[in-house]
Amino acid sequence: MISFFIALLGLVVGFFIYGTFVDKVFKPDDRKTPCVEHPDGVDFVPMKPWRAFLIQLLNIAGLGPIFGALSGAIWGPSVYLWIVLGTIFAGGVHDYLTGMLSMRNDGASVSELTGKYLGPVMKNIMRVFSVILLVMVGVVFMVGPAGLLATMVTGGHKPSTAATLTTIFTIVILLYYLLATLMPIDKVIGKIYPIFGICLIVMAIGIGGATIIRHINGTHPMIELWDGFKNMHPKGNAQPIWPLMFITVACGAISGFHATQSPMMARCLTSERQGRHVFYGAMVSEGIIALIWASAGIAFYNVAGKPFTTSALLAAGGGNSTTVYKMSVELLGPVGSVLALLGVVACPITSGDTAFRSARLTLADWFKIDQSSIKKRLPLAIPLLGVGYLISFLDYNIVWRYFSWSNQTLAMIALWTGATYLTRNVSAKCGWIATIPATFMSAVSITYFCFAPECLNLGAKTNGTMISYAIGILGAAIFFGIFLFKVYIPERTHHHNHTSHIAHQN
Repeated sequence: MISFFIALLGLVVGFFIYGTFVDKVFKPDDRKTPCVEHPDGVDFVPMKPWRAFLIQLLNIAGLGPIFGALSGAIWGPSVYLWIVLGTIFAGGVHDYLTGMLSMRNDGASVSELTGKYLGPVMKNIMRVFSVILLVMVGVVFMVGPAGLLATMVTGGHKPSTAATLTTIFTIVILLYYLLATLMPIDKVIGKIYPIFGICLIVMAIGIGGATIIRHINGTHPMIELWDGFKNMHPKGNAQPIWPLMFITVACGAISGFHATQSPMMARCLTSERQGRHVFYGAMVSEGIIALIWASAGIAFYNVAGKPFTTSALLAAGGGNSTTVYKMSVELLGPVGSVLALLGVVACPITSGDTAFRSARLTLADWFKIDQSSIKKRLPLAIPLLGVGYLISFLDYNIVWRYFSWSNQTLAMIALWTGATYLTRNVSAKCGWIATIPATFMSAVSITYFCFAPECLNLGAKTNGTMISYAIGILGAAIFFGIFLFKVYIPERTHHHNHTSHIAHQN
C-alpha cells in the first residue's frame, strides 16, 4: 500500500503547497464578484463557500473519476502518477484559472474567455466545441446511470428487459435535466447537490477502506507502483500508455469539461479569496476519488498468489456501470447497493444536468440572450435536450471516446487561455504554471487524434505509433512557439521597455 499512500499524501500536500503558490501568482483581491455586483436570482446567486465547493465537486466529478480511473487502471499502477501529477500541476491549475478568470469577467463562459485572450477565431471555435462537448457529457451522464439502474433492477439478468428499462430511465432522467436546466441554481442544484457531493465522498472512503482491509487480510493485494511500472494493458503495445491512458483517465487528472462548469460557481462566489478552496480544492478532491477507484480496480481483480494482471478488469469492461455495481456490492455488501445508487447513479445525473445548464449559458452568452425569464430559457434548453436524447441511441463506448478526446482538447485550449492571461496581465514570468501543462496537453491531444481509431487511425498502420508521437510533439512545439512569439516575447519586451523608461525618468 506504500505507493497508494504516497500518492494520496502527494495530492493533499499539493493542494496546500502548489495550490497556495498558484493562488499567490494569480493574486485574488477584494473586488466585487458578479453575484455581489448584480444578483439575478437565476444564475448569479450568492452561496456559502462550503456549499459552492460541494456543488463544484459534484459538477466536475460525476462518473469521471470512477469510470475514467477504472479504465485507466487497465494500464496498471502507472495510472497513479498521472492522477497525482496531472491533478496538481494541470487539472488544479486549469480549474482554478478558468474559475477565477470567469469571476473577473462577469461570470463569462469559457468560450467568451477564450475569445477575449486568444482572439475571435478561437472564440467561435470554442463556442461550437464547448456546446458539442457539453451535450456529449450530458449524454454520457444520462446513459451511464440509466444503464446501472436497469442492471440493479434486473440483477444483471434479462438483457432485453434491461434494455427497455434503460430507455425508460433515460427519459425520466431527461425530464429531470429539463427541470434542473431551467430552474434558478439555488432551487434545485443548490439544495440537493451538497447532499450527493457528500455521498460521493462517503462512497470513495468506503471503497478505499474495504480495499485496504482486503489487502491487509491478504486476499486481494494492492499492486505497488514499482511492481507494475510498465504497460500492463493486456493488448500491450497496441494500446500504448501515451497517449491513450492520458486521454482515458480524463476527469481524474484534468478535464476540459471542468472549464465549462467553473463559471457556474464563479457566478455564485462572494469573494475571489474563496477560489482556491472551491476550484483547486474540488479538483484535488476529485483526484483523490480517482486514485481510490484506480487502486481498488487493480486490487479487486487480482488474487493473492497469482501473477499481477489487468486482464480481468479489461474483460469486465473497465469503467462501466456493471463493473462499478459489482465492486460496490462485493466490497461493501448491502450498503454497497445503496451507495452505488447514490454515488454512481445520482452523482453522474447531477453532472449531466449542469452540462446542459452550461450549454444553455454558453449559447446565451454567444447570442446575448437574457436568461432572467423562463420564456427565454426554454427555447435554448429544449433543443439541447432533444439533441442529447437522439445522441443517446448511439453506441455508448463511441460517444465516450469522442468525449474523452474533445474533453482533453478543450482543456488544452483553456490552459493556453490562462497562460496568455497570466503573461499579459500578471507577469511575463508567471505564465509557465499554465504554459507547461498547456504544451503537454497539446502533445497528448494531437498524438491521440493521429493515433486513435475514431480519428486518423494511424495506430493501425505500420510505424503509425511513432508517426503519431512525432506529429504530437511537433504540434505541441509549434503551439509553444506561437505562444512565445505572439504573447511571451512581446510582453517581456514591453515590460523591459516600461521598466527602463521609469528608470530613465528617475
